[in-house]
Amino acid sequence: MVGWGYVLRSEQLTEGKAATVRINGQSIVLARVGGQIFALHNECPHLGCPLHRGRLDGFLLQCPCHDWQFDLRTGEFTIAPEIKIPVFPVREENGKILLRTGGELT
Repeated sequence: MVGWGYVLRSEQLTEGKAATVRINGQSIVLARVGGQIFALHNECPHLGCPLHRGRLDGFLLQCPCHDWQFDLRTGEFTIAPEIKIPVFPVREENGKILLRTGGELT
């Protein structure tokens, strides 16, 4: 199903922190960095580890299992950019965070 859906209140996602939501049966990790919000599939392509448990360092999200780092903006693995995780369009309106599924950007 393609469309925008409410996932979180704006105040629930603080700067430099990650949060998870489920939408259409998918686990998504959200992060706010530099005032922008990013949304990625919450599973490392290496062994399926949940990325929301990893460390956030600027625009990089590090997998908690094997230290793979992904760019929040593109979903690319920093060492091998041809390996990507799906990223989702996200926007903030009237104190709500909305996510668009079915139109992943990978």
